Amino acid sequence: MKILAGLAKPDSGEVKIMGWDPESLEAKRVLGYLPEDALPYRNLSVRENLEYIASLRELSDGEYMVETLLDRLGLRQYERVQAGKLSRGNLQKLAIALAIIHSPKVLLLDEPLNYLDIPTQEEVISLLKEMNSTFLISTHIMSIALRLTDNVILMSHGRIIWRGSISELKLLGKENEPIESVVARMMRGAG
Repeated sequence: MKILAGLAKPDSGEVKIMGWDPESLEAKRVLGYLPEDALPYRNLSVRENLEYIASLRELSDGEYMVETLLDRLGLRQYERVQAGKLSRGNLQKLAIALAIIHSPKVLLLDEPLNYLDIPTQEEVISLLKEMNSTFLISTHIMSIALRLTDNVILMSHGRIIWRGSISELKLLGKENEPIESVVARMMRGAG
């Protein structure tokens, strides 16, 4: 994920985001990134974080996006609270808002539903499904993959061990076998 986000260099090979190098300004414009343990600006309030990122990204609809995300992600009551004083769940909601405020064409999400209660998870899933974006989601929870993606790449120890569609992955299981069992079997076999 860090390589795709332009935060680390690959040991070999190359990566492109819509044809651009990940470090390029062009790639940064179309990319949204939610790291596993995101840390918004802790001394800024929730609103200030959103307004700052909207300003940096030069959003013409920045004010609208700030207001929309405050409401959609249940952050309105915390808009004047410093990010450093938020619960882990509210910090995650803010981090999601910062990653999607510019409606990115490519969105990298590392464990996006961590720390969120079930109603908020459902709202985030709904919000993501409304976006016209390509998602790359890193998760250990297959139900997230099932709900948000069409294709899967299984990796073990930095190596791709399988790739295909969700429906193809399901077909690898026995009758009524949970998809998690299928993945566990494949991961053990790759070890």
